Amino acid sequence: MRKEREIDSFSVSFLDVMSCGFGAIILLLMITKSAAPIVLEVTETDASASVPELQQQLFAIRGETDILNRELNAKQEQLSVNQERIARLRREISDIQGRYETSNQLSDESTQEIGRLSIAKQSLTEEMQRLLGDSFARENNVIGGIPVDSEYIIFIIDTSGSMYESAWDRMLQVIQDTLDIYPEVKGIQVLNDMGDYMFDSFRGDWIQDTPSLRNLIISTLRTWNPYSNSSPVEGVTRAINSFYDPDKKISIYVLGDDFQPGGSITEVLRTIDRINREDADGNRLVRIHGIGFPVIFQLDRRFQQSVYRYSNLMRELTQRNGGTFVGLNNFR
Repeated sequence: MRKEREIDSFSVSFLDVMSCGFGAIILLLMITKSAAPIVLEVTETDASASVPELQQQLFAIRGETDILNRELNAKQEQLSVNQERIARLRREISDIQGRYETSNQLSDESTQEIGRLSIAKQSLTEEMQRLLGDSFARENNVIGGIPVDSEYIIFIIDTSGSMYESAWDRMLQVIQDTLDIYPEVKGIQVLNDMGDYMFDSFRGDWIQDTPSLRNLIISTLRTWNPYSNSSPVEGVTRAINSFYDPDKKISIYVLGDDFQPGGSITEVLRTIDRINREDADGNRLVRIHGIGFPVIFQLDRRFQQSVYRYSNLMRELTQRNGGTFVGLNNFR
């Protein structure tokens, strides 16, 4: 009996183990079984057959692109032509307006001259009375319509290429004529429109007026050609900041031919107004005169707008600062 029970016990245990192992294998197979691929669509089309058709479509698109590009270039050229025409018409309008204003000025020249002389008038200082006498009356106290009765003078000269190449001899003559009109002054200075000094050793100081100094100024000017941006604001600003003195009568002479686009006329006027303030009597610290050289008028009309800009700037600048602007009719 003992032997049979042992055999039965072994047989049941063996079957349990086998059943559990077999079940585990089946479970693993069920877990690890991957899904079969699903076919979404079956096609038998040969892709190589559509290549020629796609190439033809590509060529057609490229052809349309070329046509559109040519049309765009034509439109851009037409736009450029129209813009140039508009610019030319604006210049012609400015030219007509300038001639109109000039004709009005000429028709009322005597009245305006009286007004300018009234604005620019300066009383004789005690020093001038002592040197010239109380009864002194200058026979010719103007040069080109500009009063010349100050004791100190500063020349602000445009040293740009257009001035140096075309109007330099005429500019030298204007400087010489201006110096000849003044019988004697207490101090002279020469700067370019950038505020650079002709004589660096006299930076910030007045140069005593002597015949030899005047000759030196003219001779040095013949070859003096520092960089210029064709804007007088830097030179005028430095002159006022460096040399203003309430006890001195100072005149600044600005000589130039143009004011390039890009600079703001309004900003220049505001800058000068800010530093060249009015005193208690309404007079400016220094008086500013301007002389214009018609150099750019010899160039193509599209370049002449800078001349009108310079004229408008100097006309307004001199009027605000007790001076006079004179535009020369030739530069030779």
